[in-house]
Amino acid sequence: MAAFDRATRLRQALLQPPQVDGHACGSRDPDPQPRCVAGGQLPGPGLAQGTSYPGPYDRPRCWLRIDLLMTATLVAKDLAAGHGDRSLFSGLDLVVAPGDVIGLVGVNGAGKSTLLRMLAGLDRPEQGELRLSPPTATVGHLPQEPDRREGESVRDFLARRTGVTAAQAAMDRATQGLVDGEPGADDAYAISLERWLDLGGADLDERAEEVADSLGLAVGLDQPMTSLSGGQAARAGLASLLLSRYDVFLLDEPTNDLDLDGLERLETFVQGLRAGTVVVSHDREFLTRTVTKVLELDLAQQEITLYGGGYAAYLEERETARRHAREEFEEYADKKAALESRAHMQRSWMDKGVKNARRKATDNDKIGRKLRSEASEKQAAKARQTQRMIERLDTVDEPRKEWELRMEIAAAPRSGSVVATLREAEVRRGEFRFGPASLQIDWADRVAITGANGAGKSTLLGALLGRLALDAGHASLGSGVVVGEVDQARQLFHGTQPLLDAFCAAVPDTEPAEVRTLLAKFGLKAVHVLRPATSLSPGERTRAALALLQGRGVNLLVLDEPTNHLDLPAIEQLESALESYTGTLLLVTHDRRMLDAVRTTRRVEVAAGKVTEI
Repeated sequence: MAAFDRATRLRQALLQPPQVDGHACGSRDPDPQPRCVAGGQLPGPGLAQGTSYPGPYDRPRCWLRIDLLMTATLVAKDLAAGHGDRSLFSGLDLVVAPGDVIGLVGVNGAGKSTLLRMLAGLDRPEQGELRLSPPTATVGHLPQEPDRREGESVRDFLARRTGVTAAQAAMDRATQGLVDGEPGADDAYAISLERWLDLGGADLDERAEEVADSLGLAVGLDQPMTSLSGGQAARAGLASLLLSRYDVFLLDEPTNDLDLDGLERLETFVQGLRAGTVVVSHDREFLTRTVTKVLELDLAQQEITLYGGGYAAYLEERETARRHAREEFEEYADKKAALESRAHMQRSWMDKGVKNARRKATDNDKIGRKLRSEASEKQAAKARQTQRMIERLDTVDEPRKEWELRMEIAAAPRSGSVVATLREAEVRRGEFRFGPASLQIDWADRVAITGANGAGKSTLLGALLGRLALDAGHASLGSGVVVGEVDQARQLFHGTQPLLDAFCAAVPDTEPAEVRTLLAKFGLKAVHVLRPATSLSPGERTRAALALLQGRGVNLLVLDEPTNHLDLPAIEQLESALESYTGTLLLVTHDRRMLDAVRTTRRVEVAAGKVTEI
């Protein structure tokens, strides 16, 4: 029972607030500056010494954490993965060391989420191996779509996402083993206890309350997750990340649905992590501010490249490498073409010489015949020499032409001068109240709608489009308005219908063959169109929604977080298409680069249900 005694003493030591300068950690400190000893200031989980964290940890407390985080390293060697007979990547090597923040980039469908699941041990690679050093380190995988389970409270959601629920279950089993006197139960208990403590199980409830308050979650932690709005669910997802204490973090699209305040908190958290981190994100500003390396999965070239330096350095290096690859191929192709042309000419001369020799073979000029024969042999030797030069050339493969989304937004005939109107509109949902709001959208207005999560942006869109019943006031759409929408949840392609059927239902006048062609332009091919729409990845559903905008004409374009789940080339194509779009635009986005890139004529701020034009 020695291990059990050690575990008990460890738990007691960690659960008892240590004394610092005469006061207990976690208690109120009369000095407004948090102080710490033996290991430095740790204002929050995973933050480096002296880091200031804009959240619950900047309160006048001393947050001393006895740091049991391991210096963990995750090593992937020769990994391969594919879907059916389609290869995603092979021969992938990666080392995730402490302090690394590796940005994982590539087009939708390149295998980024697949790779994260493999690194987390959730999926088995087709070949290769994974090593975690030390083996007892914890790896946290936070997927891009946090599932909201029926009957699960916010508190339980946070415990599950931080790994505390699984650690608690393991500790309960080990405890039962101790009670039953199972062999090795004391060691199992010590290990499970240590893991539970490392993941922050001892003070999770207290930290969860404070993080939720600092994020303005504004719901009780015992409230069901399924009852939360989209904005509240996004804040709960961010809270689960800020509360996590893993040794290695695997983050899949953590910026999706976050408002600007949430993005800044996330950036601060990631920048302060000492744990190794792999992050998939299509938020260019977030990548620029956080990553230290970039791993590119190039599906077109079937290449895997790790770039040192940050995201800006990656873009520059990649462009230089692609330019050099094209130049090297063109040089090789030009040289080969010149040699082949020379060889062809030499063979022609040789053939001509042979014909002349045969034609004049009946004369008695022996000297002439000899000269003609020698000339033919010389040309043949030159042709063979040229052919050998061609064979000795180092072959340079032509860089594959990357698939590129060419997006256009089909325009419907112009609507009336007034597109949509709200007059003293009010919507009430439980304790949340939107309005009273008055707003008029005119033809060709390009309106950016901003605000914090849960402020009421989606409610404003629903009211303007007539989708939400108003509790007071009036809403109307103008004459001739044809709405095209990419909603935040991509609801149109969430059903069990095959993608082709769901798309055809939205454009009944378009032949299925034309629909297939259109979807193929957006990278959705035969393997996608017959699958249930709900089985598609979030990025594929977003592409389908964008294809719909091109498949039917619109004159009121409504985009609610359109960059969520889109890869970087597709985002840039969308920005280009918006530049040439001449109709009315309502744009809700927290993508800072998109807000700068897309031309707008008006800006509306939504805060706590109130609408203000800036």
